[in-house]
Amino acid sequence: MHYLTIARDGDAEIEVKRSRFLCTLVRVADEAEARAVVERLRKEHWDARHTCSAFRIGRPPQPVERSNDDGEPAGTAGAPMLEVLRGAEVSDTVAVVTRWFGGTLLGAGGLVRAYSDAVRSALDEVGTLRRELVREYRIEVAHDTAGRLETDLRASGVTVLETSYGAAVTLRIGAPPAEEERLESLLAELTAGASVLVPGEDQWVDSP
Repeated sequence: MHYLTIARDGDAEIEVKRSRFLCTLVRVADEAEARAVVERLRKEHWDARHTCSAFRIGRPPQPVERSNDDGEPAGTAGAPMLEVLRGAEVSDTVAVVTRWFGGTLLGAGGLVRAYSDAVRSALDEVGTLRRELVREYRIEVAHDTAGRLETDLRASGVTVLETSYGAAVTLRIGAPPAEEERLESLLAELTAGASVLVPGEDQWVDSP
């Protein structure tokens, strides 16, 4: 199970008939954080005519989605921006497009294209990454076999998160929950049944 988010915060600017459209993309964890970003940019760019926004938060298929036209004609700014985020399948992201009016009216179609293009440009600039649902597991193993087991697990495509040494060696590994049965079989094979897989909590992690 996975979804996409932006790889980093960033921005990009386009110009259409002397109007400047600056799109800022910020990764956020909840709606309050997204709204705080919008207000921060509104104050920072106090001389702009409009500060339009759209955000998607949470794992698809049911993320929280909001958009705001901030005085532009209804449906010409926030909604097109949101559509670009949807089309890119990006979540946990707020897009804010700050517009400085250049003196020429763009019309509804022109505004839709400008706000959409600004968000696309910013997405191209920052890139995306995958977030995957991973379950953490713990394995205890004897000191004399720990090194070989860790090597064998990595060779089998298992992510070893941490190795700690005490009375025994504890390996902490991460894998999608659907792989638990495969991991149990693999561990039984590699340790001849001497170690067991102890499941922990599920968490969303950035995937390289």
